[in-house]
Amino acid sequence: MSLTLPLLLLLLLLLLLTTIITTTTTTPLPSPSPSPSSSYPYGFSYHIDCGSPTNTTDPFNTTWLSDRYFSGGATSIVSEPLLFQHPHEKTLRFFPTSSGKKNCYTLPLPPPSSTSSAHRRFLLRTFVVYDNYDGKAHPPSFDVSVRSTIVFSWRSPWPSSLSRRGAYSDLLASSPSDADAVPVCFYSFATDPPVISSLEVFSVDPNSYDAASTATTDIVLVNYGRLSCGSGQWGPGFSADSDRFGRSWQADSDYRTANSDKFVAVSTKYGIKGTDQKPNYFPEKLYQTAVTTAEEEGGVIEYELSVDAKLDYLLWLHFAEIEGKVRKAGERVFDVWVNDENLTRIDIYRSVGGFAAYTWHHTVKNLSSSVLSVKLKGVKGAPLICGVENYALVPNDPSTVPQQAVAMKALKDSLRIPERMGWNGDPCAPTNWDAWEGVTCRMSKDNTGLVISQIDLGSQGLKGDISDQISLLSDLVSLNLSSNSLMGEIPNGLGQKSLIHLDLSNNQLTGSIPDSIASSSLKLVINFGLITAFAAELELPYHIMKSCHIFVKKGLLNGNLLEGRVPEELYSIGVHGGAIDLSSNKGLCGVPTLPSCPIFWENGRLSTQGKIAIGLSCFFVFCVVVLLVFVFIRRRRNDYDFALPHELTFLQQVVQYSWKEHLKIDKSSVPITELVEQENALAAKRNRYQRQKSLMLLEMESQHAKGLVASPYTQQ
Repeated sequence: MSLTLPLLLLLLLLLLLTTIITTTTTTPLPSPSPSPSSSYPYGFSYHIDCGSPTNTTDPFNTTWLSDRYFSGGATSIVSEPLLFQHPHEKTLRFFPTSSGKKNCYTLPLPPPSSTSSAHRRFLLRTFVVYDNYDGKAHPPSFDVSVRSTIVFSWRSPWPSSLSRRGAYSDLLASSPSDADAVPVCFYSFATDPPVISSLEVFSVDPNSYDAASTATTDIVLVNYGRLSCGSGQWGPGFSADSDRFGRSWQADSDYRTANSDKFVAVSTKYGIKGTDQKPNYFPEKLYQTAVTTAEEEGGVIEYELSVDAKLDYLLWLHFAEIEGKVRKAGERVFDVWVNDENLTRIDIYRSVGGFAAYTWHHTVKNLSSSVLSVKLKGVKGAPLICGVENYALVPNDPSTVPQQAVAMKALKDSLRIPERMGWNGDPCAPTNWDAWEGVTCRMSKDNTGLVISQIDLGSQGLKGDISDQISLLSDLVSLNLSSNSLMGEIPNGLGQKSLIHLDLSNNQLTGSIPDSIASSSLKLVINFGLITAFAAELELPYHIMKSCHIFVKKGLLNGNLLEGRVPEELYSIGVHGGAIDLSSNKGLCGVPTLPSCPIFWENGRLSTQGKIAIGLSCFFVFCVVVLLVFVFIRRRRNDYDFALPHELTFLQQVVQYSWKEHLKIDKSSVPITELVEQENALAAKRNRYQRQKSLMLLEMESQHAKGLVASPYTQQ
């Protein structure tokens, strides 16, 4: 009894010492992490409830916008609304063939993250459901593209669960910083109308997910599996848990294979260091759960992901040492195998310590099957993993050259293209789809983009006009706009060097035939309404032109309201058997079979010759006026007063009066000799004055010849 008490005390002392030693050698557990920083610079996002006429708010306080930004289509609701948890999953927009084969949402992009960023990056998430909304029990076949690249393909028949309950899909894409919107387009096959239930856009860091090789506008990252190990589905739209990029995470249980050893799910409530940080902003919740094996040594965890073997994949694996039993490096070591290839050895504790996030990524190329295998094999201790992400690296399809895309959209507006023709999104891309109805495209000579080579819109009931922007279609070879109701003038920019066939017949075009069509590269021939010209550099034999329908035996320009002079360079008769018909027009002139053009009036206004004639006439009148003014001034300078002096004039009047009186009175009263003397004296004075006047005139003319104009009163 006396020995028992000391023995018990000794045992208690040993237990206390063991506890102290264990406590000092064990890594202290971290405290719960602080709330996320409010300085996140990529908070832009919006959510569109396709088919809904009003805004709604879901149970997670997310605002869903009413349907907007679409090009056409109609709305409907699923046949079994009670199967769906959220309102945005119950409505949809579909695109019948009356809206054309190609329809788009043009979604606004988030603002650039910085002025130095060359691109904007965003996550796009879609929800697609059929649920027999139309009562036909036939899910549609269609493709979905972002910008110019096909990213999702739906083919009938769909799996039953997918058709009834729908599916979410998402991707990461980039766009140039100067682009304000991105087209998300739906292309139908046969008569199947594409469907869409919701669209979401989240701004993300442009440097995320290995930006050096994937954050360019040449690659789209399409989600082929995003797994959270050891937990259920969570993320925006599925739980109150946040993910700054809007990523949703699936449970991993459906992807683990039978080759995996018995697994054990582990979790922690403690904070994880290194989470929610740029550029990827992985959420902390991802690293608070994990899967390991019950085997203490050499366990195996394997996942299989369905893939498209034609593509390469970006694989991201997520780890965190959240088991307190691992206290130092080397206690948990395992290898990562991808498709039976050992790629790396992982020691989480050695890399980042305990309760800290660690990621590893790898690009998988040259797949030989439609299954991607990810296997963890324990080397020391059991393997452990928190998450798996697998993204297909989808190369962007070439898009239409920007200038030509602008021109085509301007033509769409000016020609008033009807909705049934589906002129939406990129005119030429994706290349796996047909281009816009009536449009033919080809790759540019420098292989940088697609260009428009042909437009055939004859007899489409168009009622607009031809936009001046058509001049931007520098690779256009053929243009047919015949038999419509187009008005306005033929644009001056129409006449590209590439153009060899132009048909504008049977419209209501006015004005003159522009000189731009008379390009030096065009060889022949213009027809009213149908203007056909051959490139000078194309020396094609007649039989080839005939078989290719390049050569037209009869050119038709009838049915328009053109007027004015036909450019001589474009008129040719009998070349390769060709003919020209310029009849039934308002006033074309200037070539054989047509009236001569008025000299001074052309195309409803003054001709060039008329303007020249008026200019010359005005100049002639001006010269005449100047000459008359000059003559008048000269005459004023030389018009001097050389009248008789006053006293001579008075004497002359007196003598004349005396002679008159002498004839009336008796001649004896006034001696005749006196009158004669007076008359002689007056004549002498007159002669002297005339001599002086003549001398003065001679002197003045001499001075004027020397450039010295003297006054007649200047003293000599």
